Amino acid sequence: MFRMSSLRWLPGRAEAWVGGRLLRLVLKLPDGVLRRLADAPPAEAAGLHPEAWLIGRLAAAGPDRMSDDAPVAEQRRRLALQSSGVSVGPPAGAVGVTDLVADGVPVRLYVPPGAAADSPLLVYYHGGGWVQGSVETHDAGCRLLSFASGVRVLSVDYRLAPEHVFPAAVDDAVAAYRWAAATFAGVPLAVGGDSAGGNLAAVVALTARDDASLPDAAFQLLLYPVTDLGAQAESYRTFASGYLLTARGMEWFSGKYRPDGSDWRASPLRAPSLSGLPPAYVATCIPDVLRDEGEAYAARLREAGVPVATQRHDQVHGFFNMTAARSAERALLQIAGALRQGVSTCR
Repeated sequence: MFRMSSLRWLPGRAEAWVGGRLLRLVLKLPDGVLRRLADAPPAEAAGLHPEAWLIGRLAAAGPDRMSDDAPVAEQRRRLALQSSGVSVGPPAGAVGVTDLVADGVPVRLYVPPGAAADSPLLVYYHGGGWVQGSVETHDAGCRLLSFASGVRVLSVDYRLAPEHVFPAAVDDAVAAYRWAAATFAGVPLAVGGDSAGGNLAAVVALTARDDASLPDAAFQLLLYPVTDLGAQAESYRTFASGYLLTARGMEWFSGKYRPDGSDWRASPLRAPSLSGLPPAYVATCIPDVLRDEGEAYAARLREAGVPVATQRHDQVHGFFNMTAARSAERALLQIAGALRQGVSTCR
């Protein structure tokens, strides 16, 4: 099998570009061929889709980016190049796209065909460990989510660490939500995000519940969210390496973000109460260091009387940006269905 280590002689940025496009070509192979390339996953990852396991194996064979001393800005560029190779959105022009500024925070609005001016709006926060990611890295995923769900999406380009440590990302997330509430007055607002963005979405929902000057969120779309930076659940040990996001990687990200793990704005699982929050869809991945804390958050929501739907996907962490994989695209379409259903009663 081709190994990403074969690309190590390339400069980091070139490796990211070539690796992303090579993976895209590999993912076009027939399912039977992909299964033979991937082999069976370990017992702890039973049920993982062969495409996802192949992605995990290729990532594990490559260099550990969390240990290289490239500047953070360079690592962000590598992620952008890699994402562009494995993200596929709907046909060009299928979704209207407008770049705006929300009280100083850059945002990107996606409007699917036929969306009414008073239809619900999803305020979306991208993943990337609060250090990487942008509206650009998540553009294809947001386009597909908007197109498939029929829901308008406002993607937020919040400030990143280490230049802007905690709680700068939280402040920007709330500011963008406040701006959306004023700009789209009377429109039901859902919040959503993946990984670190799922963390921000949960924090915004809690903030809106407690701030009389903000409208309550109508729905939460939490995709493999970070919910507790103050502790490491069992999934950190079970899936410490080999499945794209590693335990070491999460430590690197949180070290750059520098939050107080006991602060609920960094660890919404530690909020004193989750009662009164809007209905939620919580997605986790079979082999993800964040799996247990995401499912623990869903359990606490249920205990607080919040309607919750959960799904443990047969994907690796980050599949929102891997829609060149047929199985990842299917997973995102399932999520789009959950969003569509979740906001259907919000009018």
